[in-house]
Amino acid sequence: MTTRAPFRVGLAVVALILAACDTSPSPSRSAAPGQPTATPAASPAASRAPIGGRLATVQSRRQLICGVNGGLPGFSFLEEGTANWSGFDVDFCRAVAAAVLGDPAAVEFRALSADDRGPALQTGEVDVLIRNTTWTVTRDTSWGLFAPTTFYDGQGMMVTRETGADSLEDLAGATICVQSGTTTELNLTDKMRELGVTFSPQVFGDIDATYDAYTAGRCDAVTSDRSQLVARRTAFTTPADHVLLDVVMSKEPLGPVTPLGDDPWFNVVKWVVFATFEAEEQGITKTNVGQMRDTSTNPVVRRLLGAEGELAANLGLEADWVVDVIGAVGNYGEIYDRNLGPTTPFNLERGPNRQWTDGGLLYAPPYR
Repeated sequence: MTTRAPFRVGLAVVALILAACDTSPSPSRSAAPGQPTATPAASPAASRAPIGGRLATVQSRRQLICGVNGGLPGFSFLEEGTANWSGFDVDFCRAVAAAVLGDPAAVEFRALSADDRGPALQTGEVDVLIRNTTWTVTRDTSWGLFAPTTFYDGQGMMVTRETGADSLEDLAGATICVQSGTTTELNLTDKMRELGVTFSPQVFGDIDATYDAYTAGRCDAVTSDRSQLVARRTAFTTPADHVLLDVVMSKEPLGPVTPLGDDPWFNVVKWVVFATFEAEEQGITKTNVGQMRDTSTNPVVRRLLGAEGELAANLGLEADWVVDVIGAVGNYGEIYDRNLGPTTPFNLERGPNRQWTDGGLLYAPPYR
């Protein structure tokens, strides 16, 4: 990773001037390093983009505020009693910090509940939300701008191995745990009705209560996003006794979201994600990114890594920002494998999260 000042001298002067003129509310007080922070009361003025844009604000602050789940192993998880954050979403927070500040460690991870994540975007409390959040039309038009999907998910079903179930049809007459007031509940009802399968729902208002009931044997199965099922299974006493059926009941595209009203900042986050896709497609890894920048004759690689062209300047970033990103967290495949792949407790197959060249949905627009 390139060692350099967080931003160029010229940008520093501009950012300081803009910061001095900025009358927007300051970010909420941070908790101790690495610890979740509470969501402050919403301020209507905070929903406006900061004067000079959020990019200048983040650079003058020298820290990215990234909203995460904080309690979902594999995606964003704070190890108990430590300040160590890990996970797929956490790595994308670090990728944005590396791109904007040249330092993947310059992140304040702000743990947000499901109810708090929308307001945190709307008030500008966080610079970016990367918290297993499904892209929907309502959220896209009222919460913020959704960057490219980083994880294509779908609603699944987990059963105890002793049920012997291999399909949803095998769950005829079964009791299924589900959380109330969610699309999960409606998706379950619609799908089982479509299949003509009768079942008995056990509905809970809290997600922990849902899984507690399932592990206590009060339900034959439990349904939620497949990624959540896999993550929660790792905390079971005997994870091997629980299996995910080979079924997907809904579309759940998950990815970063930026506050409304700041297109340049949205472009930065968007192209950070695309850079991890393109790096994997081009064979650029955490270990060879420096060599590829210096020796590659591939015009796409040279433009991506800042060896030629002005693509970085159009984003307001350093020429070698992609080198910093990949040097810090690796390409998309490395991020996925490190957090969710075959060497992890989750062993989650990539499925649609493969490259388009491998039959998946990951596809970066041209770098030109």
